Amino acid sequence: MATDTQPTTGEPTTGPDITTGMDLLRFATAGSVDDGKSTLIGRLLYDSKSIFEDQLEAVESTSQSKGHEYTDLSLLTDGLRSEREQGITIDVAYRYFATPNRKFIIADTPGHVQYTRNMVTGASTADLGLVLVDARNGLTEQSRRHAVLLSLLRVPHLVLCINKMDLVDYSEETYNRIHQEFTQFATKLNIPDLEVIPISALQGDNVVERSQNMPWYSGPTLIHHLEHIHVASDRDLIDARFPVQYVVRPKSDDFHDYRGYAGQVAGGVFKPGDEVVVLPSGMTSTIAGIDLFDEEVAEAFPPMSVTIRLADDVDVSRGDMIARVKNAPEPVQDIDAMVSWMTTKPLQPRQKLAIKHTTRTGRALVKDIQYRLDVNTLHRDQDATELGLNEIGRVQLRTTVPLLADPYSKNRTTGSFILIDEATGVTVGAGMING
Repeated sequence: MATDTQPTTGEPTTGPDITTGMDLLRFATAGSVDDGKSTLIGRLLYDSKSIFEDQLEAVESTSQSKGHEYTDLSLLTDGLRSEREQGITIDVAYRYFATPNRKFIIADTPGHVQYTRNMVTGASTADLGLVLVDARNGLTEQSRRHAVLLSLLRVPHLVLCINKMDLVDYSEETYNRIHQEFTQFATKLNIPDLEVIPISALQGDNVVERSQNMPWYSGPTLIHHLEHIHVASDRDLIDARFPVQYVVRPKSDDFHDYRGYAGQVAGGVFKPGDEVVVLPSGMTSTIAGIDLFDEEVAEAFPPMSVTIRLADDVDVSRGDMIARVKNAPEPVQDIDAMVSWMTTKPLQPRQKLAIKHTTRTGRALVKDIQYRLDVNTLHRDQDATELGLNEIGRVQLRTTVPLLADPYSKNRTTGSFILIDEATGVTVGAGMING
């Protein structure tokens, strides 16, 4: 979960890349073991020239040694897959590539049900979810579960890639059947934007180049869709939210009067001169200036990491939030949320945990478990008394500190939190606040 603001360095966040001016799209891939996910990612890396010559030579050599008449692009990501099979890691793997139009971060998430927590982690910050299915098998239980999880995580755009079309003779009938079946299933979910693309990751059909084998398909290629999908409007640009991560007080004599508040804009647009309120104290001031790196900017919007300076010397510390005076979140201590449980020790009523919401920390008491959600059937088990590893359910919490929260459906940053075992410091749950 994206539960803390990001500094101005480190892994890039979704949105404009300040250093290049290029747009950045973060998308999560999901698919069963044999659906061709590794080959598709390898194809994207290869066709975007995001691999080194020695890597390609090694893949070509290994492909020949295995007797393949083609370059097995799945070998570019097979290292991770073999690690999973050996039990070394089951974590989310991130891949980076770029085209002339956009930069991309791929969150390669594991597909098995026992790794639901890892998929939740990888998809929680994604702009787009890419679900891969094998054209020969059609929709499977895993395909439906992936779609449910992406819907639950409010990923605003979904692409269903019907892969291995070369193995069904590029059949339009097969494409139409899977398209219709998935579209009917998606009506039960919250999926505002759906695109269905027939591809062959192995042969490259409709991945980067339009396929000559499927003249009946008139939609976009996968890379064209990824390059041109509009994601800026998916962010909340109305409700101004700025969780304070760090108070900047340089010790240099040249900046002895400087006092700023660093963090990442979680919502809305901030400009110098805006009247703002600091929560939870309720103190008001106006924005004197906004600094990005070593320059002043005219405005700040998600997901920019900036330093805000206020005109008045008010008391502000980490965990506070700067918002608009007439559009501020109401502090809440009774939380109704969907929780994904991430550890073997089950979540039970009366349990006490640490909670971290944006940059604010406190303690939480589990008041009640309303139901456990079956992510395969969407059935709500209202008799459930606990949540086990990788299970998701609706939970009532009471916090020791007021959270400055919004519904997750409105703002995925201020609407999410993590739960932490106080004894071990391990993250044991991720939550999405209901409206």
